[in-house]
Amino acid sequence: MNGSAGKFGGGTTPRQVCSARGGAASSLVVWAIPLAALAVRATEPRSQQTMLLAYPETRQQEHVDDYHGTLVPDPYRWLEDPESEETRAWIRAQNQLTFGWLERLPTREWLLTRLEQVWNYERYGLPQARRGRYFFSRNDGLQNQSVLYWSDGLAGEPQVLLDPNHLAPDGTVALTGVVPSDDGTLVAYGLARAGSDWQEWHVRDVAAGKDLADCLRWVKFSSASWTPDGQGFYYSRYDEPPPGEELVAANYYHKLYYHRLGTPQSEDRLVYHRPDQKEWGFAANVTDDGRYLIIEVWRSTEEKHQLFYIDLADPAQQVVELITGFDAAYTFVGNEGSRFFVLTDLDAPRYRLAAIDLAHPEREAWQTVIPERQDVLQQVTHVGGRLFATYLHHAHSRVEMFTTAGEPLGELALPDLGSVSGLGGRMDDTETFYAFTNFSTPATIYRYDLATNRSEVFRQPQVPFNPDDFETQQVFCTSKDGTQVPLFVVRRKGLPMDGNAPTLLYGYGGFNISMTPAFSPARIVWLELGGILAVANLRGGGEYGREWHEAGMKEKKQNVFDDFLAAAEYLQQAGYTRRERLAIQGGSNGGLLVAAALTQRPELFGAVICQVGVLDMLRYHKFTIGWAWVGEFGSADDPREFEYLYRYSPLHNLRPGTSYPATLIVTADHDDRVVPAHSFKFAAALQRAQGGTAPILIRIAESAGHGAGKPTTMLIQEQADIYAFLMQTLGIDPPADAAAP
Repeated sequence: MNGSAGKFGGGTTPRQVCSARGGAASSLVVWAIPLAALAVRATEPRSQQTMLLAYPETRQQEHVDDYHGTLVPDPYRWLEDPESEETRAWIRAQNQLTFGWLERLPTREWLLTRLEQVWNYERYGLPQARRGRYFFSRNDGLQNQSVLYWSDGLAGEPQVLLDPNHLAPDGTVALTGVVPSDDGTLVAYGLARAGSDWQEWHVRDVAAGKDLADCLRWVKFSSASWTPDGQGFYYSRYDEPPPGEELVAANYYHKLYYHRLGTPQSEDRLVYHRPDQKEWGFAANVTDDGRYLIIEVWRSTEEKHQLFYIDLADPAQQVVELITGFDAAYTFVGNEGSRFFVLTDLDAPRYRLAAIDLAHPEREAWQTVIPERQDVLQQVTHVGGRLFATYLHHAHSRVEMFTTAGEPLGELALPDLGSVSGLGGRMDDTETFYAFTNFSTPATIYRYDLATNRSEVFRQPQVPFNPDDFETQQVFCTSKDGTQVPLFVVRRKGLPMDGNAPTLLYGYGGFNISMTPAFSPARIVWLELGGILAVANLRGGGEYGREWHEAGMKEKKQNVFDDFLAAAEYLQQAGYTRRERLAIQGGSNGGLLVAAALTQRPELFGAVICQVGVLDMLRYHKFTIGWAWVGEFGSADDPREFEYLYRYSPLHNLRPGTSYPATLIVTADHDDRVVPAHSFKFAAALQRAQGGTAPILIRIAESAGHGAGKPTTMLIQEQADIYAFLMQTLGIDPPADAAAP
């Protein structure tokens, strides 16, 4: 159920963030790009070559906001209106400049080819089993969207159930959730278009391979949960937004509904809502035994929840408020009759599993089934009568098994240092599936047999490179206040430690999200180029539990930036790289991270990749789900919180005349998580402030959103542009088979 600025997934829920439109479009001066403006200064060494740019003129308006007595100009407020002709003309002008610059880079075509080669491997999603039928996704390598399959039995012939690639010619319709009914005869599934968080849910008959008439709209931050009779399911939605404001209007008043098959959405039964609590959201889950409807209540991205339930055997079906007060994290894991298993950080900052007897729900009667340890208890699943506990040990996975009484059953052996996901299933299953991955190995799917206590490979990708060519180290650097900060460092074996390797430092640092080892085909290409990948485990994340998270929240957010800056300095001092060859990258909350690092220490980096970033910290909460991030960031509406937000807000801390490093800002026109106005305003301000010659470019994708569900073609094109930008600005020599510069 996790969610955040970077983590509100299509089928997940947040546990997880005065308009002046300006004048007519004619006031925007769109400069033609002369060939001379795109010419490489070949008289300089390649590492110093830049491309001179004539930026589009961005109109400034006289708009000033009064924040508790502090007057703050907002000259680019008009860019917050994505539908105005003036904004659209600005987008066209910026893309003309950016793509004109990128398309002339000598390595871009080679990168497109190599990325396509590395991306072209078969990959599978984790199977879901229902009464002998298995449902799973598969991508043959370069399909824009993965295809949903089903089979009778594990050895059965896979059959296509739904191919999203046929739903849009450009591949921009994505499958966001798949929930089979208990008997496996029907599947509820969600679709998102052009990267938006909004979903439509449909129902498909498995045997017939056709949809029923049911269509549910305006669903967001919700999955579906079937009733045992297969006659309908629970889901949550918002009211339909005003026309034209679908991608910017604030989302309030989540409502929990029951949809009965064969009836229109207008007749769905409202199960629960709180008109007195506009920020509350609801995630519903029917227990495996069909007895209870669990309602997890969230109100922001804070790790604080409430837990309600309905006894479905009770004709009155009253909502029972089991846990109230939003005082800690509570995640329902499973049940044995009226005994509920709940993962919580109450009195356990690194989490424990508690058992609650509904006959005696008072807290003093709770029993600890799995106690808190030094390692963070990241996830617990209840499958086949046992508990699978996934721990984080210095940001990589360990898995142990327990009885439902808490007796240890041993450890699940993992092939290497890496990350585990999955281990799901139902209380009567005899098997579970999990995925293992790390920085150089794509996800391998394993099947674990509960009867034999053995794992076997279920699906393993064959990749067009040798994972053994690369190695991962974990090192620690010292932050400004003495805190030890972990770093994963990935490189090709035998790479010289001469302080000259181009290095890409990635970070996030927020919303209790842990940066564990993860595979990306794009990163393999970076490593093949002789680059180093460094991934920092910053405060604000969940690597060491609640205290580590809270040390990077609100007024302590500067700790996150200090950790990241310390990592950048360490990589140079330890002989991995030098300033001119160090790039930083982050997206969403990580976009805020790298933009803050840019404004605070511009001299420390050679290049910056800022993707879908939260960059205006005074107004982020005014749009879509941004209000839900106030628990993480604070709000400029509060005088005390305004002070620290204003102190680090990237948009408000650019200094005119400063020599900023080469910067590529990446966003998308349908991003309704972090609205693109953040990137628009920051790009305009940074281009105006730039006192050096390094390029400041913004790449604005069309028919794309925050990232989830982006078609493979778009992913490859975006990565090729990012790496071409880095190769040019960091002075990375192209491979021998690339086009000559």
